[in-house]
Amino acid sequence: MRVELAGEDVDDRWILNASDRALLGNKTGITRLGFAILLKMFQINGRFPYRLEEVSVAAVEAIASQIEVPAEAWRRYDWRSRAVAYHRAQIRNALGFREATLDDTEALERWLKGQVSVLEHRPDRLLMAARERCRSLHIEPPSPDRLDRLVRSVIHQHEEVWCDGLLARLPAATSAGLDALLKAPHSAATGGKDSRPPLIALRAGAGQASLQSVVEEADKLACIRALELPADLFTALPSKVLLAYRRRVAAEELHELRRHPRPLRLTLLAAFCHVRGREITDALVDLLIAMVHRIGATAEKRVESELIADLKRVAGKPALLFKLAAASLAKPDDTVRAVVFPVVDEQTLRDLVAEGEATGPMYRHHLQSVIRGSYRSHYRRMLPIVLGALTFRSNNQDHRPVLDALALVRRHLDSKLQCYPLEETVPLDGVVPIAWRDAVIERDTRDRCRINRITYEICALQALRERLRCKEIWVEGADRYRNPDEDLPTDFEIRRDEYYAALGLPQDADAFIARVQSDMTEALATFDSGLAANSYVRILKRRGGRIALTPLEKQEEPAGLAALKAEIGRRWPMTSLLDMLKEADLRIGFTNAFRTVTDHENLSRATLQERLLLCLNGIGTNTGLKRMAAGQHDVTYRDLLYVRRRFITRESLREAIAQVVNATLRVRHPGIWGEGTTACAADSKQFGAWDQNLMTEWHVRYGGRGVMIYWHVERHSTCIYSQLKTPSSSEVAAMIEGVLRHCTEMEVQKAYVDSHGQSDVAFAFCHLLGFHLLPRLKRIHAQRLYRPIVGKPDAYPELQPVLSRPIDWDLIRRQYNEMVKFATALRLGTAAATDILRRFTRANLQHPTYRALIELGKALRTTFLCRYLHRMELRREIHEGLNVVESWNGANDFILYGRGGEIATNRLEDQEATMLALQLLQNCMVYVNTLMLQRVLSEPIWLERMGVNERRAITPLFWGHVNPYGTFQLDMATRLPLEPSMPVGLAAQLPLNGI
Repeated sequence: MRVELAGEDVDDRWILNASDRALLGNKTGITRLGFAILLKMFQINGRFPYRLEEVSVAAVEAIASQIEVPAEAWRRYDWRSRAVAYHRAQIRNALGFREATLDDTEALERWLKGQVSVLEHRPDRLLMAARERCRSLHIEPPSPDRLDRLVRSVIHQHEEVWCDGLLARLPAATSAGLDALLKAPHSAATGGKDSRPPLIALRAGAGQASLQSVVEEADKLACIRALELPADLFTALPSKVLLAYRRRVAAEELHELRRHPRPLRLTLLAAFCHVRGREITDALVDLLIAMVHRIGATAEKRVESELIADLKRVAGKPALLFKLAAASLAKPDDTVRAVVFPVVDEQTLRDLVAEGEATGPMYRHHLQSVIRGSYRSHYRRMLPIVLGALTFRSNNQDHRPVLDALALVRRHLDSKLQCYPLEETVPLDGVVPIAWRDAVIERDTRDRCRINRITYEICALQALRERLRCKEIWVEGADRYRNPDEDLPTDFEIRRDEYYAALGLPQDADAFIARVQSDMTEALATFDSGLAANSYVRILKRRGGRIALTPLEKQEEPAGLAALKAEIGRRWPMTSLLDMLKEADLRIGFTNAFRTVTDHENLSRATLQERLLLCLNGIGTNTGLKRMAAGQHDVTYRDLLYVRRRFITRESLREAIAQVVNATLRVRHPGIWGEGTTACAADSKQFGAWDQNLMTEWHVRYGGRGVMIYWHVERHSTCIYSQLKTPSSSEVAAMIEGVLRHCTEMEVQKAYVDSHGQSDVAFAFCHLLGFHLLPRLKRIHAQRLYRPIVGKPDAYPELQPVLSRPIDWDLIRRQYNEMVKFATALRLGTAAATDILRRFTRANLQHPTYRALIELGKALRTTFLCRYLHRMELRREIHEGLNVVESWNGANDFILYGRGGEIATNRLEDQEATMLALQLLQNCMVYVNTLMLQRVLSEPIWLERMGVNERRAITPLFWGHVNPYGTFQLDMATRLPLEPSMPVGLAAQLPLNGI
């Protein structure tokens, strides 16, 4: 494991000051270097290293160069000599520390017991906390092995107490029901054979949107609810601990679960059922939304296919109408065949009738008839299942009619009547659209209005779907579809000052508006005054005003950069992608992020490291674990499968990715890459995937079934975050989620997106959250600019054709506090960005905060557009940023080549693992390529060839020298010949501004 160096640059951390040099005294050679390294390690980390490998090569070289001792001497430092013990004592005394005693260890154990719940039962966080505690007390912490045993003992004791307490709170029937989940019930339906234990079915995810999936998920939910778990059973347990228990039950075999002590076994099963109950409820809501959409979409497709087959567009209809009118008036008493057909033939008249049926009310009536028939004959079977399994609520009285409609439908589920009884109060407003009124309302023989029951149910389900999507109606027991008030911080009014300060926003709405209005006025004035000299932009008056923008010229790859890539291919030809992954791990140690989901590890770290690398390569390339095991002599498929299930989780993959990203940011030389980056580009790519799940969708824009992966890639081709999403979900929410949750050392201040990643709401939230949204707008010609002030219609004369109405600042002022509250919820992560932004869609336009966000977004969009059109360098910056993420998308196909690049699984966890392993592999390739580039550029002959264009276009994302194919053989003893750093003298020749 390497030392985690965070914050400052490595060179600054390892600088020896005057007091450090005084401690060195008259020590020489190996002793001098060893003492200096021990001293700086203790100063930085509060402890001594226990292995040579804990100190990075760069750190050793930095110290060795200051004291003029060869860096190779560090390898000959004798760790077991009495001199080392004397050195440690001398350093402790100089820094005011002492060795830990038995009393200190016992006190540390008591302190850790109070931190277990706070730190979510995580050994890594408790280890870090223990070391920080010792440091604050000026005590040298115990050895790593001893401290690790201490932490795990504390966690074990805490969990024993917790499990015993939980068992005492469980009713006897609930405990028996939990144990029954592990047993195969004897059923006559299976021919007297034992069927599968219920837990296996509970582990399975939901299938694609179908009636069968609805039945299966409802059965799972009924099974969990039959346990009657106490509602407050896990209120005191951190949510991450609860999810860790859920992952453990999902990973362990049934016989392993049965072997656990009863308190632990029932705690794990209860936690699993608690979490799965919420997940299954969400899945049922997703199925309901998808099924209701499918009713209409399938009917539309069927009706349109029928009409298109018969439809023939008739040209010249006004002229035909004139001929028909003239002929009819000339001979009003003759027959149609004698008067009309000679003027307009019979087939043309049939075509006119067909066209009218396809475009007028006839089409709508036919469509409604098809929807009603398919619902009555098939889809209606899900209605009693859904209404019996889900309980709907709303916090808004405006949506009460939908809940009343559902209650009415539930009361008459078993009725055989065609229409509801006359004495029933049937809500229509807010439930039945105007277009459906004629189909819903019928007249009986006594000319009384009656409500058709089947058609009304369709309208009620469609209204429910729209309210669920914007969370105006929520579901009891759900997670993503829970009460929307739970998405917001409950202590916002109490900690209002703190939350405003964290966002850097003034509490006075007028001060906030004045700043936005000032920026908007300045941008409009600058754009207006500079338009005459701007040869790339024109404001056209035709078609109500349009913006004409000349595209950027295409730039070819500099010759020096192509030669540089060729040189790397010559020095490191056909480098195995697996070797790149291994090299990155040997330098960074990211495999230490993978910890077992159970309570103990049976494998040595060396064995585990090898198997983890094989698993990650098999998952990330999509070749699979069997293919990886085939090239090894001492590793089998079952060995890799064991590691995959026990160690590789979404959380561990994200932690490993963060370590690789941080290492890449640190290793970059500022003379080549610049002083740092605060911008990232965000875009999505479709991947083919199996479709028996709720994530995979067919989307017309991408022409096939699949899932979307949304990438956040910084300017130098390192991906800081990735998300798995459906093709129809919001890219705006994905963009915001990635900027806020990437967990790397990079601070994102700019986000480049394409047209799908921006909206007025996105502009508003990005501004409130403190970063700039910089989109490349596809339909730039149709954009409109808004006025900052009322009563100045003649302002900005050059922009008049594209100017629209003034901004409603009063609306923004009234809703300012609410907008900040939602921005705080996004920052804190009280709910996913997708769940929070779901409330702000067109289906919920009447929401006052939504309307205020749109107004604020229009003001910010106007400011951005003016700067975007006025400044060529801004347009080029955005274009270059998005080119980086498009290049990243291109590398996906090179690495994820197995199974034709299709994600061949229906399990959400496995789909996410494939995505994250692909990101890890590609980031490791970028990391190693960065070292290769810096190694070549450390030579003067290559440095001289780096002109301005080469420095601007240089990227570590290339793969002409990489081989991801063949037989996968992992040799942990071999290394890639990479120099660790650039010579200091040569580095000084590079410009600090990089590119």
